[in-house]
Amino acid sequence: MTLWQIFSVIAVISLILEILVPLGFFLNFMVAGILTALLSLFVNSWNALIIDFIILSLLSVWLIRPLLLKHREDKSKETGMDGKYIGKVAKVIIPVTKNSGAITIYDERWDARTLHNEEIPEGAEVKILKNDSLILYVERV
Repeated sequence: MTLWQIFSVIAVISLILEILVPLGFFLNFMVAGILTALLSLFVNSWNALIIDFIILSLLSVWLIRPLLLKHREDKSKETGMDGKYIGKVAKVIIPVTKNSGAITIYDERWDARTLHNEEIPEGAEVKILKNDSLILYVERV
């Protein structure tokens, strides 16, 4: 095997590990492996390529990992119940109490409850505070 093939195999193994264990960690070794494989087409020194691979791995961890973590945090804020419903205003379609009621938001019907012993009449606007499975907890706006 030539040097570029060895580093290409390292990159492929790192890609497979990243697919199996999606931590964003093995992605750094994949990037370093690809860049070192390309560099090995011009450099024939095994020692220089090992040092290059180590340096590129560390640079990749230092540069790419923070971007991946930031993207993961942004994505969790934008999707799911928190991003789509929590904090939004909805309209009551069945009077909401601590034990029963329903609201509508985005043309969807949701069971709703209040956190306190209050009754919110039909037609009132409410703010969604939290969810518990299929029940949204609200307060009057």
